[in-house]
Amino acid sequence: MDIQVHNSTNKLNVSDVVFGAEYNEPLIHQVVSAYMAAGRSGTKAQLAKGEVRGGGKKPWKQKGTGRARAGSIRSPLWRGGGTTFAASPRDYSQKVNRKMYRGAIRSIVAELARQNHLVIVESITTAAAKTKDLVARLKQLGSDDILIVTGELDQNLFLSARNIPHVAVCDVEALNPVSLLRHEKVLMTADAVKKLEAWLQ
Repeated sequence: MDIQVHNSTNKLNVSDVVFGAEYNEPLIHQVVSAYMAAGRSGTKAQLAKGEVRGGGKKPWKQKGTGRARAGSIRSPLWRGGGTTFAASPRDYSQKVNRKMYRGAIRSIVAELARQNHLVIVESITTAAAKTKDLVARLKQLGSDDILIVTGELDQNLFLSARNIPHVAVCDVEALNPVSLLRHEKVLMTADAVKKLEAWLQ
């Protein structure tokens, strides 16, 4: 299939396997959920009754004092004691097969193309790290929320986009399903398309 190149009379021939894939919402949901879960630190930790320092000795004898029974000064009922149902560090990551991950990316990219949210350009480079120059070029697309995907990460382009709200720059290797879905439009260079096809086929 052919996709029109922005601001050009040329058309780019792309793979039907990648850009003609069916929209698989359950797969996308599973992959996006797994991707976001893997980003959680899972480092929350509290001390349970048996982990708090001290409290090895029974504070007073069981009977005859007139006070309530107590076995440890580190009981959750005591000040300075442990926490009931204490949180412990955990791993939130979910297993996603490589085939499933690539299938989700294919499905998202194909749907972006069908909905006219994918814009392909020959190239997008900046001679220097000038935010003003990049803003002027992006105004032609009619959207303020754009993900720019390049074949190789351009340092000047990255620095130019760094201070523009809702504009992100990444190369094909850093592409992920959350970034593709988060932005209103995805601008992709021709060399990025070829790299994406080689990765997803």
